[in-house]
Formats: sequence, structure tokens, C-alpha cells
Amino acid sequence: MKHSTIPQTRRGHRGGPARRIGRTLALVLPVFMVLSGTLAVTRVNWTGSPSGSVLAASDVSQAVTPAKAVSHAPQDVLREQLMSELQAKDPGVVLTHLQQAVNGHPSLARHCSSIARALGQAAVRIYGASRAQSYARPVCDTAFASGVLTAHS
Repeated sequence: MKHSTIPQTRRGHRGGPARRIGRTLALVLPVFMVLSGTLAVTRVNWTGSPSGSVLAASDVSQAVTPAKAVSHAPQDVLREQLMSELQAKDPGVVLTHLQQAVNGHPSLARHCSSIARALGQAAVRIYGASRAQSYARPVCDTAFASGVLTAHS
């Protein structure tokens, strides 16, 4: 019986070019799929309402300047949108949009109280304490009312 000096695989075949190509594809293909899927997402609507403004990835790159880097985390984008909306609409509408955003994106739930508290404080500056308090409702564990109270104190 002759023994070969060439290493063979389990089925008696050596690793040839097809095997090397297969190994390369097995390593490169998942990385390519993840990157192409990640880069394909350019717009994210964090408000939960179809009429809300949409932050595009190109807007983020234009908004960040070397002198002043701005945080564009989802909760920060939502907070900024709701604060600007509070200037034009009453706090009841803004609180509804906050609740819709949290319902649509549960990952925002842990930031809901801080956003609602900030809205309550801003509502006191805009509407006064008694009128701002009239809009309070149990959104995010009554954090809006807490914000009104701390701004009034």
C-alpha cells in the first residue's frame, strides 16, 4: 500500500482554487451585505408620524462642523423636533407626538421622562405655570408635570 505525501481532505480532494474562492466569499460576503444594508438606510423618521420632518444622513454630515460637533442621537433629534414644535403648537399636541414616537420606537422609552420634563420646563417659559400645568397628562410617568413644577419653583 502506497501512502501519498500530499495532504488530502476527508473526501480525498485537495484544497484547490474553488475551495479558496469559497472561503474568500464566505468571509467577504457577510461583510458586504451588512455594509450595503447599513448604507442603504438614509432616512429615519423618529417622530412616528408620516408628516414629521425627516433627518437625512446627508443632513447630518452637513450639520456637523469641525468647530461645533452636534449630537444627533435619536433622542436628541426627537427632543429638538418637539421643542421647536412647542413654539408653534400647544403642549397637548407635542405630548401626543412624544407618546407616538415612544410607541413607534420603544428604544426611546428610557429617554421619554427627560424629554417630557424638558418640554414641561419649556412650556412654563412659553405659557406660564398655570396654563402649562393644564396640559399635563400621564405621558412618561407624569414627567411633563414634574418639569412644570421644577420650572415654576
